Amino acid sequence: MINSMKMTALALSMTVAGSALACSIQGQGNGGFLPENDFYIPANSKSVSGGITEAQFNSLIDKVQKVYEPIVASAGGKLVIDRKWKDGTVNAYASQSGKTWSIAMFGGLARHETITEDGMSLVVCHELGHHIGGTPKVGGSSDDSGGWWGGSSSSGSDSWASNEGQADYFANLKCLRKVFLNDDNAAIVAKLNAPTPLVSACRKSTKNNADDMNLCIRASMAGKSVANLFSALSSLPDTKFDTPDPKVVTATNDAHPKAQCRLDTYFQGSLCDVSFNEDVSNTDENKGTCSVANGDKIGNRPLCWFKPKK
Repeated sequence: MINSMKMTALALSMTVAGSALACSIQGQGNGGFLPENDFYIPANSKSVSGGITEAQFNSLIDKVQKVYEPIVASAGGKLVIDRKWKDGTVNAYASQSGKTWSIAMFGGLARHETITEDGMSLVVCHELGHHIGGTPKVGGSSDDSGGWWGGSSSSGSDSWASNEGQADYFANLKCLRKVFLNDDNAAIVAKLNAPTPLVSACRKSTKNNADDMNLCIRASMAGKSVANLFSALSSLPDTKFDTPDPKVVTATNDAHPKAQCRLDTYFQGSLCDVSFNEDVSNTDENKGTCSVANGDKIGNRPLCWFKPKK
């Protein structure tokens, strides 16, 4: 099984010289879309029994890039997506150098048995979220654990990078909705075998609007694909849409939440009824999002990683 594959001779390094990595502010951290790991799935692996093809990998990146290149340009950056298909690294990264806003996508992650095309699209959207996902930013909470980010401060942060939870939330709240909008989502969802709690929640949140409901279900199932990856790599129990993480943090956590908490974040981002065309803010956590402060009862960022400001 791939999720037990640990090739010490090919152990990956999480430090990329010359860049400020999201999950590695100013090069001080050592994480990525996933926490540091030594999994490596080479392009010629004979053990691969799932994942996506190189053609699918490139096609989905093309699709996200077409939608978001002008959006990133309007924010002052130039979007560059580095497609490292032959690299077996099971991770993904975001970095900024001047006006070049980069994302590194690796074939090793794409080849993991849990990953679907939509799951990989979510990973690209998550990395975009580090660039344009809004607040909370890395180091802007009062959590002094630092996690993968190299520190945080109660005085706020001028970091360019949205933190892990916010990048997850942005992926489903905005990015996947834009990317999936013009697809035949009804036909795609019909093949997903989505669990009843997910379907019921999406139906309720969208007030039976078929197009919105199918977007909600599809994006949430993309979240389930990557949540399965988190569980597999960490030997954690399976995640479910109807078993939310009960943890309540005392300060916003910038680091990677646990698998169930991350699925909860994707799910709530999909359930939020705020328009995907309403921008998030780098300073106001309630703008363009669902929140208790806005009177929302569903679609809010989960308290297992997020502490709302008073």
